[in-house]
Amino acid sequence: MSNWVKALGIDYGAARIGVSVSDDIGLLAHPLETVSAADLEGAADRISEIVLEREIRDLVIGLPLRVSGEEGTAVDGVRRFIKILEGKVPERVVFHEVDERYTTVVAMEKLHQAGRTAKDSKGIIDQAAAIEILQQWLDSRADIPCEP
Repeated sequence: MSNWVKALGIDYGAARIGVSVSDDIGLLAHPLETVSAADLEGAADRISEIVLEREIRDLVIGLPLRVSGEEGTAVDGVRRFIKILEGKVPERVVFHEVDERYTTVVAMEKLHQAGRTAKDSKGIIDQAAAIEILQQWLDSRADIPCEP
């Protein structure tokens, strides 16, 4: 059995949802797209389409925990979105919740190092945060041996 994964990372926000995807061997996360959160059913439909098109097996979604590590009210919105997604993706998809504290800050720092300003990063910051979320999860699996 292969331990390689095909995973999708999600940075849920009230306005926009950043989406990232792993490479075919589950080693690196890459930006994919930003989905509007204005219509959650429509956003879940779009993510479901991506899951089917790319044969995604793992869906990694960030939980906006407080600095203390406790869950706050923002987590409620993420969990509501997860419930919507669960009804739209195949049963084989496994959901993983990961701590997303500081992912947007780290993503913005990396974009800044690449020469982007906050203003010209607006369209991609959500995808960059989704990359950080997914990469964190992929890295946590690094000790799992991979078989082709």
